[in-house]
Amino acid sequence: MDISNIVKMGASAFTSSKLSGDAGSNLNSDTLTSALGGLLGGNDNEGSLDLGSLLSGMQSGGLGDIAKSWLGDGENESISIDQITSMLGSDKISEFASQLGVSDEEAAGGLADALPQMVDNASSGGSILDSIGGVSGAIGMASKFFGR
Repeated sequence: MDISNIVKMGASAFTSSKLSGDAGSNLNSDTLTSALGGLLGGNDNEGSLDLGSLLSGMQSGGLGDIAKSWLGDGENESISIDQITSMLGSDKISEFASQLGVSDEEAAGGLADALPQMVDNASSGGSILDSIGGVSGAIGMASKFFGR
């Protein structure tokens, strides 16, 4: 799955999330796609995401087990609104929420549903390799996750 489809899928997951509230479910998909790309380090003109930084941040923030579940083929472990806010930073959540016209809690709630699906889909198609530095980046990240 290419990055633009992953972002669109994330936008769809965000709007269908009960945690994003009524405001989140009524968002324009183009606005949401653009905001998601900006939040996750992407360049909208190039359709890129920095999922490697996201996963590294999860690992350093004590969320490595959750990240592993998103990367693996099994069930995705859930992430709480507080964990999303801690991982991304309340300032980024506030900026993201402001772009969308939703509350910080609704923004973090929608992300709690969207991010696991985005990482899961990115890792199953191999496109995540590009965002983490190819095979060597994946090996380095895997060694961090498995403590080697």
